[in-house]
Amino acid sequence: MSKVIPAASSRLEEALAERILVLDGAMGSVIYSYEPTEEDYRGARFANHPIKLKNCTEVLVISQPKMIEDIHRAYLEAGADIIETDTFNNNPISLSEFGLQEHVRELNVRAVEIARRAADDYTKRNPGKPRFVAGSIGPTNKTLSMGIHVEDPGRRDVTFDQMVANYKVQIAALVEAGVDLLLSETSFDTLVMKSCLFAIDQYFEETGRRLPVMISGTIFKEGRTLSAQPIDSFYYSVSHFPSISVGLNCAVGVEQMRGSIETLAAICKTGVSCYPNAGMPDGFGGFEGDRDRTAKVLGEYARNGWLNLVGGCCGTTPEWIAAIAKAVEGVAPRKIPDLPGWSTYSGMDPLVVRPETNFIMVGERTNITGSKKFARLIKTGDYETALAVARDQVEAGANIIDVNMDEGLIDGVAAMTRFLNLVSADPNIAKVPIMIDSSKWEVIEAGLKCVQGKSIVNSISLKEGEEKFLEQARLVHRYGAAVVVMAFDETGQAVLKDDKVRICKRAHDLLVEKAGFAPEDIIFDVNILTVGTGIEEHNNYAVEFIEAVRELKRILPKCKTSGGVSNVSFSYRGNDVVREAMNAAFLYHAIKAGLDMGIVNAGQLEVYEEIPKDLLEKVEDVLLNRRPDAADRLTEFAETVKAGGKKDKGKDLAWRDAPVAERLKHALVTGTVDFIDEDVDDALKVYPKPLSIIEGPLMDGMNVVGDLFGAGKMFLPQVVKSARVMKKAVARLTPLMEEEKARARAAGESTAEHKARGKILMATVKGDVHDIGKNIVGVVLACNDYEVIDLGVMIPCEQILKTAREQDVDVIGLSGLITPSLDEMVHVAREMEREGFKTPLLIGGATTSVKHTAVKIAPQYKGPVLHVKDASKSVGVVDRLGRPDALAELDAQNRAMQDRERKAFAGRRERNLIPLESARERRSRIEWGEPVARPAFTGTRRLEDFPLAELVPFIDWSPFFSTWELKGKYPAILSDPNVGEVARELFEKANALLEKVVREGSLKARGVYGFFPANSIGDDVVVYKDESRTEELTRFHFLRQQWERQGQSEFRCLADFVAPKDSGVADYLGAFAVTAGVGAHELVMGFKKDLDDYNAIMAEALADRLAEAFAEALHARARLDWGYGADEQLSPEDLIAEKYRGIRPAAGYPACPDHTEKATLWKLLDAEAATGIKLTESFAMYPGASVSGLYFAHPQARYFAVDFIQRDQTVDYAARKGWPLAEVERWLAPNLSYDPE
Repeated sequence: MSKVIPAASSRLEEALAERILVLDGAMGSVIYSYEPTEEDYRGARFANHPIKLKNCTEVLVISQPKMIEDIHRAYLEAGADIIETDTFNNNPISLSEFGLQEHVRELNVRAVEIARRAADDYTKRNPGKPRFVAGSIGPTNKTLSMGIHVEDPGRRDVTFDQMVANYKVQIAALVEAGVDLLLSETSFDTLVMKSCLFAIDQYFEETGRRLPVMISGTIFKEGRTLSAQPIDSFYYSVSHFPSISVGLNCAVGVEQMRGSIETLAAICKTGVSCYPNAGMPDGFGGFEGDRDRTAKVLGEYARNGWLNLVGGCCGTTPEWIAAIAKAVEGVAPRKIPDLPGWSTYSGMDPLVVRPETNFIMVGERTNITGSKKFARLIKTGDYETALAVARDQVEAGANIIDVNMDEGLIDGVAAMTRFLNLVSADPNIAKVPIMIDSSKWEVIEAGLKCVQGKSIVNSISLKEGEEKFLEQARLVHRYGAAVVVMAFDETGQAVLKDDKVRICKRAHDLLVEKAGFAPEDIIFDVNILTVGTGIEEHNNYAVEFIEAVRELKRILPKCKTSGGVSNVSFSYRGNDVVREAMNAAFLYHAIKAGLDMGIVNAGQLEVYEEIPKDLLEKVEDVLLNRRPDAADRLTEFAETVKAGGKKDKGKDLAWRDAPVAERLKHALVTGTVDFIDEDVDDALKVYPKPLSIIEGPLMDGMNVVGDLFGAGKMFLPQVVKSARVMKKAVARLTPLMEEEKARARAAGESTAEHKARGKILMATVKGDVHDIGKNIVGVVLACNDYEVIDLGVMIPCEQILKTAREQDVDVIGLSGLITPSLDEMVHVAREMEREGFKTPLLIGGATTSVKHTAVKIAPQYKGPVLHVKDASKSVGVVDRLGRPDALAELDAQNRAMQDRERKAFAGRRERNLIPLESARERRSRIEWGEPVARPAFTGTRRLEDFPLAELVPFIDWSPFFSTWELKGKYPAILSDPNVGEVARELFEKANALLEKVVREGSLKARGVYGFFPANSIGDDVVVYKDESRTEELTRFHFLRQQWERQGQSEFRCLADFVAPKDSGVADYLGAFAVTAGVGAHELVMGFKKDLDDYNAIMAEALADRLAEAFAEALHARARLDWGYGADEQLSPEDLIAEKYRGIRPAAGYPACPDHTEKATLWKLLDAEAATGIKLTESFAMYPGASVSGLYFAHPQARYFAVDFIQRDQTVDYAARKGWPLAEVERWLAPNLSYDPE
């Protein structure tokens, strides 16, 4: 009698209960070992396919089915219990890259047939060891919780719904073709994984058939997914789905998974899988791991009781799987732990509500219905400031933020989607779970499609009956959220305790028994209603709520309770003192009764113990309904309570009573210069020599400054102020030390001298005039007891190296802002190598980067070459360079990193670059049928001594704060919880100096601009002498994009935005050059003479801001002159945000990377004569506080980046300019996708 073989899913469950199951290894790695050619991928079926198919491994199930079946059989022979179909990218989105989206179903079906045949054969050979086929479902190359557009982090290229539809096509094909289980794997973005699980669950419900499902995420070296979730957050986000396992695969080796697998094993309510890569990438396309070591570690994990399924990912082969299978053979599978049923939520970070967890605060200020400010920001589209409101709530202690977009005049779905997409890009907000709050189901659902973590829906209720309630509940569960249930039913809102409890118990039973909810994912809001209204029926509302909470916690202990706390005090709106006291007292009693969480203003919670006793008595009389006249008594008392204003702190001079060493330290840490001369004089009475003051209390104070700066507790503006104090103190002591030396020399004696920690030479390279960043780094290093030799700007290589030798410096630092400076830095490095230097070389400046330093500069010099991003990093780097033990480690780490960068860059160069002619055929699509705007004049106009006061409203302050390394956008940065105080002080001092500069005229602004008849010819723009357009005055040469990004349809060139000559349209080109730097050098040097680096840096930064403001103000005028700006009605903020028609690109920037085109601009405008701005040999503008560029007026004109170009365009560009190819290649070096000959 034959044995009845049970269904595959039950057999799989039986096998999982008996032993650790073994998955197969990498499909792709083994395929690549066959070295298939393009012809192999195509086969007969796709021989004439229009797109190359190499590396589309999924197509091999049709073109090379034997190869795929042989690979399956090799893994089965190695001991795999489960083999994965060759379908990782078999979905419409992924296959569209190869033009195979119409073949998705066929490819999935064929893949299953091949795997099924192999697995069934091995099962038939040994029925006691059944083999299973898992339908592999990959993550696609799309993201949902992360934007890829830097200029708009809220933009998404694909929606949640589109991802669900995409996945359903593949799921249907896999299931219907006969897989035993589905494996959604390699999830780097949890929201994409949730869309896949949503599609699976939806398909199962629609078809009535279910299969086991495995879930596998991907963490990176730092232990988080690409979307920044650690493993526990990832698990809580997907734990709603009834999978047979959750685990990890890909990206890292087994050792890097250790902590995450251990954590997962402790919290996971289902099986745990682990199939790592063959170690970390080795940088050469392989992996660093060892087969036997990987097997041994996985065996250890198994013996630790962490695993139910095990296998291999990228780089693993049948030999690896055989070793892994042997390592886990006979080891009992992990037992599902008996978990306590705590409530869990997640954003980027997890939130676990344990019995000992304090009250959970849900921030209420991102609720349109409860915050006028937030409502105004959303209505006006000011999402950036709206994000600051959310950020403030989290900083103030909110564990969850409640987001509500219920407002009749806005599109709630669009607003919720936009805001939550932006939230996900801000880790300071996105780290906490989101409570999606709306009375409109479509808005709730829109929110659920935007959050990767386990969110909370606020709310659903029974007021529309059980059918609607269950429909919404099941969808909430499918999206993976917890749910708030309001105490409403078909008869309305529950007011009395017994009704509240009855409705909640009914809802609980429906959710648990019919909608699949765990009790711990249910939150009851039993309606906090307003008291103190003067209406008798309302008097017991607070008591009814508190008692309902108490009873619910008794009968449903795993469920949570919540409520909108500020509702209770609504009668006293306008009186913050009474409202805050009522809210705090109500919370005190509700929490004692068991209230788990509440929607509050996290920044405005009064402390119960600090409520004045007379006020507390009257408040609690109302809340607890202790006397019939309670509301009247509180109302009367409220009139006597006034909200206290902020205390006038004044100047606290208590520190002046401290010993002199403490006073000096205080002055340095606070940047207080007022008493430094007095305190230095007092120190001379205590310390034996002037040098002992420098090496004693002054250095002690600066060490504190350095420690605070390194720990992020002081910010750059404060450090620069500290340096000013130090310089003033040293200046007062220097003459005394010189006198001491003179006396010693006369007596034939020697004197001790202070020895700095090291000697640093710094210079802005030849051809570049920008030095604010360099000056800041110099100040920070000097604060940390380094001797800084600052050579200034435009310093030739020979002078840098000569001074370095003469001064025997320990470190050389090079700075630059413009792209030609990068080549000069390469030259300096090459010369250092030729001259036999061993001195470490530091690279910094706005256009420098880790990548360029690794690829272009470091290969020229055998000594250490390090890129330093900002001043805050400089001290740590220089300190390690000065210690031999630390230097060796730093150098090794740096060289390894640079090697990785060079390999990555080589790969980036190999991206899809199309021929120049193809790019020109796909130029920007612009119709030239409409008449173009005609300027009011042609030729140039000069602006002499332009009033600075007119530029101030156009200042964009955000880059000003960046100069000082304060992160944040203006004006939100002024209220930032971390840097707001420093930013406000800096802003105040900047405006004081700005007012003085404007008043005294110490800076002058000059400019020139004009319009010229112009047309494009190919990728050039020809400027004509006059309107007859018969004689060419000059010509601008532009470059065209050649790098084809996914989905790109146009390859832009600035010439596209000017009417072609053959169109017959008479078009125009604008041009400008402005400066606000006349007098800047004198102003800065005056401050430096007074040892005031703080104001010296401030003056440079303000000159830069004024120059940019001048450019913005002049562009506004130019648009009016050109005839299309009259109806703009834009504020200065709108102008800064570039909400206008037209662009003003500059030579040397992404759309026009060739700095040499400035020479043509200067000749056209006669810019040096008009403004005094000179061009250096590297085409930097001097004064540095200068801006220049071209005006393009077409409505479709936009900024873009040319990025990499091929040799065909470089040759063409050189011919157009009439320059030698080698010279063009030198200027365009950062953009070349090839190495010049």
